[in-house]
Amino acid sequence: MYELETVSLRYFNVFGPRQDPNSQYSAAIPRFIQALLAGERPVIYGDGEQSRDFTYVQNVVEGSLMACTAPGVAGEVINVACGERVTLNQLVRMISRLIGTDREPMYAPRRAGDVLHSQAAISKAGRLLQYKPTVGLEEGLRRTIEWLRSNGAS
Repeated sequence: MYELETVSLRYFNVFGPRQDPNSQYSAAIPRFIQALLAGERPVIYGDGEQSRDFTYVQNVVEGSLMACTAPGVAGEVINVACGERVTLNQLVRMISRLIGTDREPMYAPRRAGDVLHSQAAISKAGRLLQYKPTVGLEEGLRRTIEWLRSNGAS
């Protein structure tokens, strides 16, 4: 109606500094980090073999800015993510290693409606936006852990 060009971006499991680990809408990563920093066992719902494409917030910001100026993307739907998946068990082990603890997770019953596996196809973002994630999972976790440590999450 207004001839406003738009592009739709789909973000996958965004994490990073300033996420509130105590929010009911909080993602797994800040909750896992907070528990491990406090010397507690993180809670995984299900067996931990469900997987996600975790995306550091800087990647999302960069992809969004690219979409603002990319020619010829009006009307497109584009995934912004890392294009890789990791299980929650792998994630907890990675966070534990980065923090320097060996706490094992606790397992709770799987929540109804949880998706088992999620991984973004990001080739379209690369082709149309020249998007490539610049911060990988481990570096993003390192930055998030440092921020949570510095801001009293432990």
